[in-house]
Amino acid sequence: MASIEKRALSEQDICTKYITPALEEAGWDIHTQIRQEYTITQGRVIVKGRGKPSRETPKRADYVLFNKGNIPVAIIEAKDNNHSVGHGMQQGLSYAEMMKIPFVFSSNGDAFLEHDRTGQGEAVEREISLDAFPSPADLWSRYRAWKGLDGPTEEVVTQDYYTDDSGKLSRYYQINAINQTVEAIAKGQDRILLVMATGTGKTYTAFQIIWRLWKAGIKKRILFLADRNILVDQTKTNDFKPFGGAMTKISKRQIDKSFEVYLSLYQAVTGNEEEKNVFKQFTPDFFDLIVIDECHRGSAADDAAWREILEYFSSATQIGLTATPKETDEVSNIHYFGEPVYTYSLKQGIEDGFLAPYKVVRIDLDKDLMGWRPEEGMLDDYGNPIDDRIYNQKDFDRNLILDQRTQLVAEKVTEFLMNTNRMDKTIIFCENIDHAERMRQALVNLNQDKVSENHRYVMRITGDDQEGKAELDNFINPEEKHPVIAATSRLMNTGVDAQTCKLIVLDQNIRSMTIFKQIIGRGTRINEDYDKFFFTIMDFKKATELFADPDFDGDPVQIYRPGPDDPVNPPDPEDEEGNDSDSGENGGEFGDFPDGPEGGDFGDFGDLGGNVKRQKYYVGSVPVFVVAERVQYMGKDGKLITESLKDYTKKALLRSYSSLNDFLRTWTEADKKEAVIAELENQGLLLEALREEVGRDYDAFDLICHVAYDQPPLTRKERAEQVKKKDYFSKYGDQSKAVLEALLDKYSDEGILEVEDMKVLQLQPLNKLGTPVEIVRTFGGKDQYLHAVKEMQSYLYGYA
Repeated sequence: MASIEKRALSEQDICTKYITPALEEAGWDIHTQIRQEYTITQGRVIVKGRGKPSRETPKRADYVLFNKGNIPVAIIEAKDNNHSVGHGMQQGLSYAEMMKIPFVFSSNGDAFLEHDRTGQGEAVEREISLDAFPSPADLWSRYRAWKGLDGPTEEVVTQDYYTDDSGKLSRYYQINAINQTVEAIAKGQDRILLVMATGTGKTYTAFQIIWRLWKAGIKKRILFLADRNILVDQTKTNDFKPFGGAMTKISKRQIDKSFEVYLSLYQAVTGNEEEKNVFKQFTPDFFDLIVIDECHRGSAADDAAWREILEYFSSATQIGLTATPKETDEVSNIHYFGEPVYTYSLKQGIEDGFLAPYKVVRIDLDKDLMGWRPEEGMLDDYGNPIDDRIYNQKDFDRNLILDQRTQLVAEKVTEFLMNTNRMDKTIIFCENIDHAERMRQALVNLNQDKVSENHRYVMRITGDDQEGKAELDNFINPEEKHPVIAATSRLMNTGVDAQTCKLIVLDQNIRSMTIFKQIIGRGTRINEDYDKFFFTIMDFKKATELFADPDFDGDPVQIYRPGPDDPVNPPDPEDEEGNDSDSGENGGEFGDFPDGPEGGDFGDFGDLGGNVKRQKYYVGSVPVFVVAERVQYMGKDGKLITESLKDYTKKALLRSYSSLNDFLRTWTEADKKEAVIAELENQGLLLEALREEVGRDYDAFDLICHVAYDQPPLTRKERAEQVKKKDYFSKYGDQSKAVLEALLDKYSDEGILEVEDMKVLQLQPLNKLGTPVEIVRTFGGKDQYLHAVKEMQSYLYGYA
């Protein structure tokens, strides 16, 4: 009788009545060591054309058991008693792999199945009774043996995280990064490389690492180096704030040796002249720990200024943080720091739902593709003879300025925003400061209404312009509406936390994977409060061809290349010339590439002959046209889809349903069609994109049957008309009949998902027929209403 009662319990009841008591009996503290329904991922954002994005189901572990110091040691997956003891094991193992957890348990309330991933036990898996669950001391002892922790090392590794009243919890990958870094340092490793995609909280992770080492007493004086004033200031006032009076920012080349945590712009402690090398006022052994933010920017090069600092303080433990480690024949992060102790990629961040996916709009311009050669003896707008040669994409906006090209790019950007939201934050990456200024002017003239409302609607934000730089904080502040469009060159390609940026425009020659990843990172943050779930990249310079590079780790969900007459919206490195760099005063204190080629990742100068500067020509009379635009998609596997959307969709559908009958059977038997559609979307079906290509008037049912099984499609309106011609409604009273007719009209306008949802009764025109309770009552109750809706569906899809 007891077993029958247990089988009637829900999974939650099994947890409450059997698993949690077993853990407490084994000595686990419910308040400090046990976390239930532990959220691991947010769930990947699914972009649905122009519709509101949805999320895949987040990954949640039923239990995660922690030792002191925020170290997860075990996962438990629970199932109800209708499942076997080990039914949740595979799910638990996948979570344990993500979280670097050695012990996995599965239970149905009868017993536990234990899986030991350390390889040190007598058996990998064993079944144990409920009253034999390992104690915290037992699992920690086995954990220590697995990790090889001795007494002093254990004391450092178990040092508590910083916590406050905000209740903020570290994400699983941050815990991995923090724990693995602290463990490596505790074991004596003195050069650490940590690779984390932009937007994943590198600075917060660095703070927790420093805090634990500082509190453990093994790192007493710390130097945090960054290459932007804004990064140093944000770090001091935000993530590093708990250090309080122990922390200082090095400024005005003044040194006070009474502090413990030092933040510095690296330009503030070094220089070309010996007396400017402020860091040498410290003794070489002054710092125990140095953390280098965005270490790809300078420390990778043997002769970079950062390396001089690092070599001077060579006795200190050094941690390099980057989203984009640099590896070339001349420059290497790994050569200096060693292999990363942990990597969290852009692709994984998108898959987990912590980072925003993106679409790509590729626009090819005729002069970019075919080049342009001046007529013999042609003069530019200022009377300068134009060198007779073929000018190509690398020349435009550097050596040759075609005014109509700038105008066309500005028109396409404006068209995109007008079709989406003109207040969406937008960054346009231009070739140089001159190009950024001309782009600003073109956009101002195309958006006069918005500019008249607020002159800051379009701003040039470059290193040479104080007013523009002063607006950078407003641009990245989600609560500030203006500026909306920022035309820049280099200043904003790294270190700018633009949480609500929804459009990134590439009108800059980019051949560096490092720079490309950094620019893409400007849009990868998700901010649900401001409806920022994904972003779009508009590419005029073929920069997104770098997606095909094996070094890129996060393909787009969609790439679109419209034709000359198509709408711009998707259906639902080289140095600056001369003084055109985006660096600011004081040798680049506000700039991007203060180290020159070493810090700036510049490419070669092609036919420019090293440092030779070409004449600039300004030509306003040459017409420029759009040749092609296209959208390309990213499949479920994260790979860019190179075949046609229809062919890709057909293959994806046939993998799930090998025949039309298979699909029809599933569709017919489904209580809710939404479940069938959701499952297919999880398998890679790009329904909204397909609807844009095949027709927006078709229901998901017809799109699937037409594309996968070559059935002639009917529009929603045609299906609704067929139902109206039948004698289906006659058996209902006038009120019920009016409701069903309104539902049919709703289907015709919007589709089956809206009809299935009970919330439709609160919307027009249904809400004019009564309250939801009153409407349901006309059918005799909720069950009868749902039966009537399901019966209507059978007539809609022809299986009545």
